[in-house]
Amino acid sequence: MNETTFSLEVRPNIPPRLERLHDLANNLLYSWERRVRGLFYRLDQPLWEACGHNPKLFLRRVSQEVLEQAAEDRAFMEDYNRTLSAFDTYLEESPTDHIASYLDPERDLVAYFCAEFGFHESLPIYSGGLGILAGDHCKAASDLCLPFVGVGLLYRQGYFDQTIDNQGRQVAHYHPTDFTTLAVRPCMGEDGGELRVAVELPGRTVLLRVWEAQAGRIRLYLLDSDLPENSEADDRSITYQLYGGGTETRIQQEICLGIGGVRALRALGLAPTVWHINEGHSAFQVVERCRELVAEGHAFDTALEAVAGGTVFTTHTPVPAGHDIFEREMMETYFAGTAEALGIDLARFLALGENAVRNGAFNMTALALRGSRFHNGVSRIHGRVASEMEAGIWPQIPLRENPLRYVTNGIHVPTFLAREWGNLFDMRLRQWRNEMLNEDFWQVVDEIPDHRYWSLRQSLKTEMLEGVAARAEHQFRRNGLSAAMIKRITRHVRQTEGDMLVIGFARRFATYKRAPLIFTHLEQLKELLNDPERPALLIFAGKAHPRDEPGQAIIHHIHELSLDPDFIGKILLLEGYDMALARLLVTGVDVWLNNPEYPLEACGTSGQKAGVNGVINLSVLDGWWGEGYDGENGWAITPHEPGFDPHYRDHEEARDLLNILSEKVLPLYYDRGKQGYSTGWVRKSKASMRTTIPRFNAQRMVMDYVRGFYGPARDQNARFMADGLKAAKELAEWKARVLDCWDGVWMQRQDEAPAAIRHGESLPIRVKAHLNGLSPEDVTVECLVTTAPDGDDPEAMERFALTAAEVAEDGNHVFSLDLEPHLPGLQYYKLRIYPSHPACSHPFELGRMVWL
Repeated sequence: MNETTFSLEVRPNIPPRLERLHDLANNLLYSWERRVRGLFYRLDQPLWEACGHNPKLFLRRVSQEVLEQAAEDRAFMEDYNRTLSAFDTYLEESPTDHIASYLDPERDLVAYFCAEFGFHESLPIYSGGLGILAGDHCKAASDLCLPFVGVGLLYRQGYFDQTIDNQGRQVAHYHPTDFTTLAVRPCMGEDGGELRVAVELPGRTVLLRVWEAQAGRIRLYLLDSDLPENSEADDRSITYQLYGGGTETRIQQEICLGIGGVRALRALGLAPTVWHINEGHSAFQVVERCRELVAEGHAFDTALEAVAGGTVFTTHTPVPAGHDIFEREMMETYFAGTAEALGIDLARFLALGENAVRNGAFNMTALALRGSRFHNGVSRIHGRVASEMEAGIWPQIPLRENPLRYVTNGIHVPTFLAREWGNLFDMRLRQWRNEMLNEDFWQVVDEIPDHRYWSLRQSLKTEMLEGVAARAEHQFRRNGLSAAMIKRITRHVRQTEGDMLVIGFARRFATYKRAPLIFTHLEQLKELLNDPERPALLIFAGKAHPRDEPGQAIIHHIHELSLDPDFIGKILLLEGYDMALARLLVTGVDVWLNNPEYPLEACGTSGQKAGVNGVINLSVLDGWWGEGYDGENGWAITPHEPGFDPHYRDHEEARDLLNILSEKVLPLYYDRGKQGYSTGWVRKSKASMRTTIPRFNAQRMVMDYVRGFYGPARDQNARFMADGLKAAKELAEWKARVLDCWDGVWMQRQDEAPAAIRHGESLPIRVKAHLNGLSPEDVTVECLVTTAPDGDDPEAMERFALTAAEVAEDGNHVFSLDLEPHLPGLQYYKLRIYPSHPACSHPFELGRMVWL
């Protein structure tokens, strides 16, 4: 006989004195404000854990008795009222004059598009680093009172939950999310019903519901296709899974995000003055914004200039697989009608996505670069690598000078800083939250007494190990391990044998991140981990994409080693990597390990999250660590340049890693002296915290965008949108004329080039330029002077512009300069010509240049 089990949720009535718990639960400020989360934790800790730290779900399931007792609990009500006061004060703050000098809060709006947002584990619409970075960007924008909205998708299943079975195989679990349990609400239209926007897919129209989430002072708008009006078979599932399905699903999601996102903002009556494309997934917004302007009667090239002038694009990965590419046939199927609406042929449309890596395919990064005028990578090294990868967009421009710049990522410190550090800072450094941009202020970290600093670090480590032990035991029991075996595996995290150095590695298990590098020399690792005088423990966590078989093989490999008799209990592999586990690990381990294949780590913000908590980084000098390492705040593995045999490279870098551990890390950690703790370790840990907090926090990152990207993009947007797009039209026509003529442009030296001159003399330079129909006002002729014969660093060069002096008898133009060198001795100079126009956002955006 079959039985049916029915569920029933008995929801409490919130007492009037606690009614504003609803306000706290419905603002994602809880994701970075521990005082807010602390209220729910205090009410019922087991339920808080069972609800996945989701305050809205918690309020549906907490007992009436608990709430009524809390309403009469004086201590709780004092805490509640203090939290509400801080909450209200935060929401009422206004932008500082520093922000207002770049963006007008009354007139400007930054629209930030991203495929994923990682605010908190209770909003499962993120997979990893890109999403966490986007969430941190939004949090910092809120802290800085920016006029800002985020735009993304609301996934019904989100990314997968991970378990690891007893064979070491990753198992992906997808759980549909009940949107009523999330801190989101449907946007309402003018007709009083839920707001809908439509996007066109081949042969049909798909409707998207628009949801709104409040995140501190900003808004996040999320689109969802799971509607009864849409086809059950084809369209309701478009927004089911983050990065799920195949290429067909991916292009549909990106149409919904880019095109649907623009239409959602229009339907909401919002008029962004800056558009930020965070990774190429949302680049179709460029197409939609061009279509709008073409529909108003403007030519496509004019529309593209106008749109690109107000657009910022950030590329996040040097790994080719991270860039979306769609085949020509698919693009024809989805965008033939769009090309017609833009007034261009399909070949011109497809050229927007041309990339030298795969001719004939449509590259979303290429579209984003051509549809923006402000572009950046996410660290100094990545900016250089991205410039090389995308050099084809500006084919004649030196790599070091092309328009692709960088803003190094930063993390949202209040989100990832341990509660105990926050409490200590509140007592000793009351204004610390307002000093995120002040490096000098953070010298105060050195004033914390060493013994107290060490004690707090050890307390966090104990808390972390307890959490790790609980997770590991649950994992191993489910996999059928015996109690004796579980005890043996977890004996070290139970701290039954005293203090032990703990090394953490937690990130996506992609092959280029080289999680198994430390296992390259197993005998040396065995000796290191099992030294009875200086033992160490390795903790691993992370996910591999469900279709990434090499990444899943890494998980299996680590699992096998963790059960090796020589490593059992010394290597732990944890399942279920999410933001909660990440917060636990980055606050509690002693050393944060990161050893990617250089130069494929775009930034690597997990090391920043560890560093702000006093965890010491041991990392390859790639990504942010290439800027962050100063010799005192951690340890560095010097990478081999690309081109070395991979096996040789891994062999040597693994040897370097193990030698650093055995010769530097372990001796320093266990050098306890008379104090009972390592003063040298405390000094290095303080340096990690002191240097990471002010330089690699999200407020610094967002301010870099405000000053270098949002402000200039706002100005360009205003310039191009004025007077019926007059400036954009003139610039588009000028570019077309230059490109028609440029292949015929050449230069010729007209004077003798002396090998030496006397101090105080000038060097006369005369250059004849054949402009092929262009005028001298269309170009800049320039002399570059450097002391290095092969110098290519623009910052090490002096630049001198030549002026148009006369027209030669053959009709060509002569440019001249009396060069007065500023430096003595041997030096070198070069001559070049390039198109120039005062309305260009970057002097080399046209990508054309000729050298003499």
